Amino acid sequence: MDNDSKAYERAKRRVDILKSFYIHLLVYVGVISMLVVIDFLDGENWWFYWPLFGWGIAVAIHGAVVFFAGGSIASDWEERKIRELMERDRG
Repeated sequence: MDNDSKAYERAKRRVDILKSFYIHLLVYVGVISMLVVIDFLDGENWWFYWPLFGWGIAVAIHGAVVFFAGGSIASDWEERKIRELMERDRG
């Protein structure tokens, strides 16, 4: 595999990691928005903040891994797993 192919694969992996975070964030915002509306229409007890904070922590951790660790935690694991499976297939 030449350097251009390796660079392309690394860039593709990085894009996949970023895309997964942005999808996670989009789903979070959409669901929390719906929960706020449901909670507002219900009008009795405010409860939307529990999933807001709980799931928000997960989104924050996901973002920290992607942006501060450069996604290297996920990509390192992915690379190790690929090598492990390739070795297993070789026998």
